[in-house]
Amino acid sequence: MNEEIENILHREGIILASNKKRAMAFFIDEMLLSFLLVIALWDSFAQAVTMEQMINITNTFVLEYMLMKIIYQAFFVMQYGASIGKIVMRIRVIELRTIQTPSVIVSLNRAIFRVISELILYLGFLWGLLNPERQTWHDKTARTIVVDV
Repeated sequence: MNEEIENILHREGIILASNKKRAMAFFIDEMLLSFLLVIALWDSFAQAVTMEQMINITNTFVLEYMLMKIIYQAFFVMQYGASIGKIVMRIRVIELRTIQTPSVIVSLNRAIFRVISELILYLGFLWGLLNPERQTWHDKTARTIVVDV
């Protein structure tokens, strides 16, 4: 484990969030955002007859969906230190430098790189599973960690 992070965890008496909690938080957030997308596009989905038409509708709004994810993640992490999924799972994001809720810039950085990681076959998330500090690419770039509340 990274000595700096290990020292911070020990000094502050905090525990890294488990991969299981992080995965559940991810699932909750994805379901919530997907539900919001379906509600926003309900008229279009209601008119779709085939699965192919539904996929085409979804693909038409992929950039808007990515932007929605960035805004959602950045806002909640900046405001509460956690997305709704993380709040439910009782985990939160902290900035390594301050051991506090991430700033606007850090939250935005984290949200953008989270979406980029998703676009690159979720490799950044896989990195987090294999990393002793459980830092994904978006945690590395933003210099954040996810801890138990």
